[in-house]
Amino acid sequence: MRYCTPAGEVVPEANPNGSVGNIAAVRNAAGNVLGMMPHPERAAEAILGSEDGRLIFQSVVEWLRSRRRG
Repeated sequence: MRYCTPAGEVVPEANPNGSVGNIAAVRNAAGNVLGMMPHPERAAEAILGSEDGRLIFQSVVEWLRSRRRG
């Protein structure tokens, strides 16, 4: 994953921490190991100041549920 603008442009201005190549996350070839810089767990509840990170966890849950049905 890379930091980008809302339009999907990978530009330096969209990079909040100056990571090389706007890299925000990496995963292994099997797709079962993910390392993320944004730390969505720190923005998963309103009491923490933001719920933006909750979307990532919700998408994982939805994906797992869809795999279970299929």
